[in-house]
Amino acid sequence: MHREDYEAGYNDRNAEDVYSKPIRAGKRTYFFDVKTTRGNNDYYLTITESKRRNNPDGTFTYDKHKIFLYKEDFEKFSEGLSEVIGYIKDNFFGGEIPVHEHSSDVEFEDL
Repeated sequence: MHREDYEAGYNDRNAEDVYSKPIRAGKRTYFFDVKTTRGNNDYYLTITESKRRNNPDGTFTYDKHKIFLYKEDFEKFSEGLSEVIGYIKDNFFGGEIPVHEHSSDVEFEDL
């Protein structure tokens, strides 16, 4: 499958969500969403960072940043992410990244 086919699937508002995993991490929530391309011919991953912003009038909005990850890039993306996380662990945290307690159970009403 070619990237143009994926982009066509992205542009199709009927792209179907197959699986979603929200991860709450402090003030941010990350969404890992598996979607199908148009015609359900293939799958791709979207990773969305969502951060709640409070407005001066008491209302709130969400800043969202999204990347699309296509299957031909999974392995290189995973290798690069692992390498960078390893570098940070080894060079800044003595081999371990401190863990902060966050609930992984996210209610969509909270987002």
